[in-house]
Amino acid sequence: MSRYADLDMIYRDTARFISDKKKVFTPKFGTDAPLFEHHTTSLVFNDPPLHTRVRKIMVGAMNPRALASMEPGLITLVDSLLDEISEHKEVDLIDAFAGAIPIEVIGNLFNIPRERRAPLRDWSLAILGALEPRLTPEQEARGNKAVLDFVAFLKEIVADRRINPGDPEIDVLTRLIQSEAGRLSPVELYQNCIFILNAGHETTTNLIGNAMMLLDHDRAARARLLAEPELITTAVDEVLRMESPNQFGNRLTTEDMTLHGTQIPAGTDLHLCIGAANRDPAQFENPDVLQLDRRPNKHLAFAGGAHTCVGLTLARMEGRVAVSKFLERFPHYEIEEGTQRAGRIRFRGFSVLPARLA
Repeated sequence: MSRYADLDMIYRDTARFISDKKKVFTPKFGTDAPLFEHHTTSLVFNDPPLHTRVRKIMVGAMNPRALASMEPGLITLVDSLLDEISEHKEVDLIDAFAGAIPIEVIGNLFNIPRERRAPLRDWSLAILGALEPRLTPEQEARGNKAVLDFVAFLKEIVADRRINPGDPEIDVLTRLIQSEAGRLSPVELYQNCIFILNAGHETTTNLIGNAMMLLDHDRAARARLLAEPELITTAVDEVLRMESPNQFGNRLTTEDMTLHGTQIPAGTDLHLCIGAANRDPAQFENPDVLQLDRRPNKHLAFAGGAHTCVGLTLARMEGRVAVSKFLERFPHYEIEEGTQRAGRIRFRGFSVLPARLA
């Protein structure tokens, strides 16, 4: 499915189009696999009542006070990263900047000790990489090991946090633990912590990297954003629309239906082409033009309906601070040869993004 109107309808119709992936993931992973347990327990691949219960707790944990308290630290983090890369004429913007920000932000959100954050990114990439349509045995093995290692890591962190709780208004992990009694099983707690950490990493890295590439290609748009920095909020949403970090979603049909003259039986796994829908000319005027002040801009980068991304406010804040601060420091940067796409179908971004800063 690639039309905007179709995706918008599907996201809103949770009776005929469900997110439960047990049928799809059973042959893909096997029911005993750690990847199966993770991807069938996490928020994104579930429906009510589990989805409702878990989402309510997560929304409460990612409350306005918690997010507002993070912005000063985010600004400090971004400034320190920019200080570090300013010592070089050429840098990989993914490794040195875009990929470093979300790990630290989510680490702060969960109050994970900084010295223990090193493996988070590799675990995240291995687990999310297992969602690709085709997997090698090596990729599957890495994904399963990453889930096991991540759960063991979280068990230690959670055990300590039960003894030494943080402020539940700003410490998301403490909030999840204290909300857990009678509502989240230990498995649900661990797997949804992994989900938050993963979801907050890959897509935000892609958002920042994609923004850097788009503004390199469209120098007029970059010049306008430098002259009118107040456009940064709408500019971030325009990047999300044009280069959606998450390109695909899925829904399973619960009944026979006909869409655009095509008969679709119950139990069909539909692929939702988010990137295509976000460039649908029936919804967006001049969809292939980077329009920094585009309004309205009801893109589907954060999905929609009951499954609208819980972390959308945080992602927008990270994008806004990272892009605006980077442009302030390096208004004349240039992307150089040697860029490498991350090599995934589901997620759109770069694994290597070399840039000259001067």
